Parts: sequence; structure tokens; C-alpha cells
Amino acid sequence: MKLKITSIGNSAGVILPKELLAHLRLEKGDELYALETPDGIKLVAYDPTLAEQMAVAEQIMRKRRTLLHKLAQ
Repeated sequence: MKLKITSIGNSAGVILPKELLAHLRLEKGDELYALETPDGIKLVAYDPTLAEQMAVAEQIMRKRRTLLHKLAQ
């Protein structure tokens, strides 16, 4: 998909077509993250740092399931 850079005040921006927003499950006001990869720039609708932190938290919760269960009681 080809996107055009346009002027927005003193800045530059890209207008995302409705189809792309729908594919990314984004709406006005949502955040979009640009990740630098060996193949170029990748646009994602999730915070990669938060996703990494949540993966670590899930590992800990799985490992310490018994302790968490006791704390919840």
C-alpha cells in the first residue's frame, strides 16, 4: 500500500486509509508504533516493550502459580 506524506501544520504526517486502520484494528486517537527491523520499518498496533514485559510476567505467574493462588485467598 502506498502512503503519501502530507503537511500538518509545521510537521509532516501520513494519512492512513480506512482499510489499513481496519486491518490494524485502530481508530482515531489510538497509538501506532514504528519498529526498525533489518527489512525496514514495521508499523504495529501494540507497544513492543509492554508486550515483552507481559510475556515475562506470564512466565513468572506460571512458575509461581501456587504462591499466587495462596496470596489471592
